[in-house]
Amino acid sequence: MRHSYIPGMILTIFHEREQTNFIYCAKKAQMQKHAPKPYVQLKNPEWTRDAVIYELNIRQFTSGGTFTEATKRLPDIKNLGADILWLMPIHPIGVKNRKGRLGSPYAVKDYYSIHPDLGSADDLKHFIREAHRLGMKVIIDWVANHTAWDHVLVNKHPEWYARDWKGDFRPSQWWDWSDIIELDYNHAGLRKYMTDAMKYWIQEFDLDGFRADIAGFVPLDFWELARKELEQIKPVFMLAEWESRDLHAAAFDASYAWSWWDAVHAIASGQTKDLLPLYVYYSFRERAYPAESMRMTFVTNHDKNALEGTSRELLGDALEAAITLAFIGDGIPLIYNGQEAGDSHRLAFFEKDEIRWTSHPHGALLKKLIACKKENPALWNGRWGGPMIQVNHSREDKVLSFLRTKGDNRVFAAFNFSPDAQEVLFHTRLHHGRYQELETGNIVHFSEDTHILMPPWQAKVYISVR
Repeated sequence: MRHSYIPGMILTIFHEREQTNFIYCAKKAQMQKHAPKPYVQLKNPEWTRDAVIYELNIRQFTSGGTFTEATKRLPDIKNLGADILWLMPIHPIGVKNRKGRLGSPYAVKDYYSIHPDLGSADDLKHFIREAHRLGMKVIIDWVANHTAWDHVLVNKHPEWYARDWKGDFRPSQWWDWSDIIELDYNHAGLRKYMTDAMKYWIQEFDLDGFRADIAGFVPLDFWELARKELEQIKPVFMLAEWESRDLHAAAFDASYAWSWWDAVHAIASGQTKDLLPLYVYYSFRERAYPAESMRMTFVTNHDKNALEGTSRELLGDALEAAITLAFIGDGIPLIYNGQEAGDSHRLAFFEKDEIRWTSHPHGALLKKLIACKKENPALWNGRWGGPMIQVNHSREDKVLSFLRTKGDNRVFAAFNFSPDAQEVLFHTRLHHGRYQELETGNIVHFSEDTHILMPPWQAKVYISVR
């Protein structure tokens, strides 16, 4: 959903409260001479091991904005290296209270139908079959919190909708979402209907999962029970547009790292003069979330691009370093369509506005980073990859550095998130050894007296070699 994240400071407070509650419960159980209940983590599909997500805005992806035209471009995405194709909502869009000429894809009119502008059911099935043939998976956006004002359920089951103080249908409060009305999950019938609708797309179209729009606005127990039923059909991948540790227990494989983006933006825009926001994010990631969980890292998406600015507008000279960190640091990375072409302009959200496809250095950068991720087990996702271990040095206020290790594979990385060149002297032996620099291919041997000179806003990535 557009602009649907919690600001970073609120997230920080939320995470602190969540972690405090967890610690309190553990101590209480210990006092009662009972071991605390272990955190249960669902088993992620094997094909998410080193996966990269690619978000497809079908309306803007090609001149015609159809599944058929997008199918022809699948080899390009495969060549880039992405694995999981996330399609923004494919359903018919409501007419009542519509925004703009074409409306928001998140104002869904019928969960069981396809928007005719995108193509037919057969067109979508062909798209999915071709993606599968190329070794990619396909998930679709699922908007469970609300519907369009003229959704088919409004007349069939008006009792399933939330009401305002006057007893009327209501949009979600505090947001400019006048084109939708909220559902009420206190009704068992709605829960069954929504679960059955999700199962329909898995059974009939062989989809591989869902991206859940503003997942935290819908009760967690609904998602957990829905995931259980979907898994009876096939292994699925579930991505939550939300930030909460407990989403990962039995419902979602991955969740948005909104606060990671907030931290990077605060540093890139000069709102902070040090790297504390990133250190806070990675601290919570390590201690408040299960190691097996996946946090989706990104420099842009449909919300950011349409409503706030292009990735360059928002992250400035830090953009390339931020892109690199999204792939080399902990997280399952996201590419929003058009990034490989430079993300040159803000795509209109409620109108037709085709991506301006052109050759751009970011295409080569993304391809190199994806290949690096896949070739190095230390960089894999969730339980398959290695944790980030901080490597201490002389400029920790300006330069982020860490080591990721899995078996014999070691990846050492340093990021100068400042507008000034930095000479970095390291205070630890963790990273010592022989490496190949990703960008240049040069061999570097790190020892006690090794230091590196980093230009402004530059990332350096080193892969261990024998």
